[in-house]
Amino acid sequence: MAVQIKGFIENSLIEWEGMISSIVFLSGCNFRCSYCHSPHLVNPTEDLETIPIEAVIGYLKKKRGWVDGVVVSGGEPTLHSGLKELLKELKALGLKVKLDTNGTNPALLEELIEDGLLDCVAMDIKAPLEDENYRKVAGTACNVHDLRRSVKVIIESGLEHEFRTTVCPSYLGEKEIEDIARTLRGAKRYVLQSFRPTNCLDPSMLEVTAYPPDKLRHFRKVAGAHVEGCRIRGEMEPAGS
Repeated sequence: MAVQIKGFIENSLIEWEGMISSIVFLSGCNFRCSYCHSPHLVNPTEDLETIPIEAVIGYLKKKRGWVDGVVVSGGEPTLHSGLKELLKELKALGLKVKLDTNGTNPALLEELIEDGLLDCVAMDIKAPLEDENYRKVAGTACNVHDLRRSVKVIIESGLEHEFRTTVCPSYLGEKEIEDIARTLRGAKRYVLQSFRPTNCLDPSMLEVTAYPPDKLRHFRKVAGAHVEGCRIRGEMEPAGS
């Protein structure tokens, strides 16, 4: 199977709300976000162990009835030609599957949804969906039309979904958050994640100070005017949402 599994968490209660999930991490990414907390997955070294798919499937078989689902994350999972085969194996175990993606491969995303291989999709939104804004945050050029298409595919899929943004002061302020939220109208959940100056792909980001909690709450209010279910990762969902 053409996937490179470079990490596996057996049990998590926080990665998929309401689910006991295992997490599979696939290596490689087509973005170079300076604040990325998984540089070992973006640029995997030769000494980073590859976990055999048989070991993952074997564990999941033993934990049937305990693990509810599997989160396939990265890196960027849609770069792997064997992703579809991996998802088929997971679904064959009777497990639900959540995919984490940056949205750069809408055609494959649509195919996976149409084939019934996904139960939940989480898409990272790095910046307002404009070429220059996105390039600055993603660290490389990308096709924002593909990103917009992925947003549309996810919202119209009827699946459980969330969009999420890491709110890094170096790139995003109130205007940018509101611009993103306008793009996500119709989404069921939008999550703001605080930037954390630890283990970043670009070491200079370790000197950046994260926004204080009150500022994030203000951003949540701004975004919540456009998107249902806006919240801050790690905080209780606001009343009435």
